[in-house]
Amino acid sequence: MKDPRFPELTQRQINILKKYGSIENHEEDTRVFTLGDLKYDFFVILDGEVSIEDPYNDNIIVAHGKNEFSGDSGMLSNRGAQFHAIAKAGTSLLRINPKRLKEAIAEHSDISDVLLNAFLQRQETVLNEFTGGIRLVGSGNSKQTYEIRDFMDKNHIWYNFLDIDVSDKAKGLLKNFNISKEELPILINSDAKVCQNPSLDELARYAGVLMDFEDKVFDLLIIGAGPAGLAASVYAASEGLSVVTIDSKAPGGQAGKSSKIENYLGFPTGISGSDLANRAYVQAQKFGCNISIPHKAESLEHTGEHFILCATNGKTIKTKAIMAATGANYQQLPIDNIEKYEGSGVYYSATGMNASACKGEEVGVVGGGNSAGQAALFLADHAKTVYVILRGGDLGAKMSDYLVQRIEAAPNIEVLLHTEVKELRGEHHLESLVLSGNQGDNEKRITNLFTFIGAKPCTDWLGDLVATDEKGFICTGPGIAGEDLYKCDIFKKRKPQSMETSIPGFFAVGDVRKGSVKRVASAVGEGSMAVSQVHQFLGELNKRPTVEV
Repeated sequence: MKDPRFPELTQRQINILKKYGSIENHEEDTRVFTLGDLKYDFFVILDGEVSIEDPYNDNIIVAHGKNEFSGDSGMLSNRGAQFHAIAKAGTSLLRINPKRLKEAIAEHSDISDVLLNAFLQRQETVLNEFTGGIRLVGSGNSKQTYEIRDFMDKNHIWYNFLDIDVSDKAKGLLKNFNISKEELPILINSDAKVCQNPSLDELARYAGVLMDFEDKVFDLLIIGAGPAGLAASVYAASEGLSVVTIDSKAPGGQAGKSSKIENYLGFPTGISGSDLANRAYVQAQKFGCNISIPHKAESLEHTGEHFILCATNGKTIKTKAIMAATGANYQQLPIDNIEKYEGSGVYYSATGMNASACKGEEVGVVGGGNSAGQAALFLADHAKTVYVILRGGDLGAKMSDYLVQRIEAAPNIEVLLHTEVKELRGEHHLESLVLSGNQGDNEKRITNLFTFIGAKPCTDWLGDLVATDEKGFICTGPGIAGEDLYKCDIFKKRKPQSMETSIPGFFAVGDVRKGSVKRVASAVGEGSMAVSQVHQFLGELNKRPTVEV
């Protein structure tokens, strides 16, 4: 049976693809792309062989033969090549640049299916089965190191973490490069170039997840790449709008932190939030959406004609319509020294990276929503005991019933009702915490604490541009008070649409919107539904009379 990661294209499909590229012949061994190359080309092997080689480990990953093709999902987002590709002597290739490849994928569904299925499976294989990629050297107890690991994990960047606290190889690298522990963390690429204590912007630009855009006025700017933002990205781009989507961290938002979502339509066995987000991320780019991470919104201006967004990395984006899908972040526990332990025992998501640190340990999960329940069940597969810490007296008050039943049936999950975290203890990493409850205070040897409490809307970047409620959630729809509406011709003729804010052309979807249902399915529904409202607004813009000067 043919490996689905390396399918052969039919002759008809190859003939179609020839319209998008050019044929080249190689009389001797030739490297056609190099690890780290951005915007590297896609190749179909017409005759001969292309060897995909891993310079980190000095081995051959695969040899593509006749009618097979190179590439992975990173080609759709300008990410850097993860390997070298060598066309062997006597090889004939069809070369297609990434822009033309996206056109082919958008225009031919059968070719799209073959390529994207292979791309996604190749990416999964590299991330889960191969040791390599960018080497990150740092301490497992370092907050800075954790932030870099968290960013790379959630953005599906291939890397190899070497923990200086336990790895002799890491210690040897420091000695070879004459670097002290105080200078960590560092990144080392395949050419042995060292980047000391990199910012996320530097890392993102190196990996290719941070993009540059054309200097033009886009149809739609979507701020936030959670389920709502990604759904809007897919629908808007597939309907021909010029779309830019930005996010400050990674695709997926709060849902991306969920280890397993079992009540999302169409996935009877469940899907992780990270996988769902990654598939939507690739899907949006398939239709031509420009997605850039990390672009964090810093300020927004409305000129009356269009919107101008300034991002923290100095980038300015102009757009006719804008959609806020920035969601909400979990708040800190009200404990004085909590920042000391963030990334070093206190976390706001439960991922595979965290699970390995929880083996045989006692861990705590604070919160009573679905995210807390999913985290507890995921961690229970690795930890000795998981304590679900709940201030209230009813686990099912905000959590779906299927999660409540699973938690109650799990032998190593203990629910602590009417309980709060009072104190965190530990010299460098969390070692224990003090709980306050009906039985008084007691100390538990909990080394990893995951908190999912008090979601606060991410609207600091808005200032007072649009109407919000007392908690900062964005108000939408016909119910916005008349005095809060922007004074313009559009709102003289109609009230705001259901997802529209107090300024025409400014929409809000998902968890950031007042009155939204905090579930993945509803966020996806809002994001996709809002695109039709964007179309109506853009149609109104086009009908506005031009002013002759």
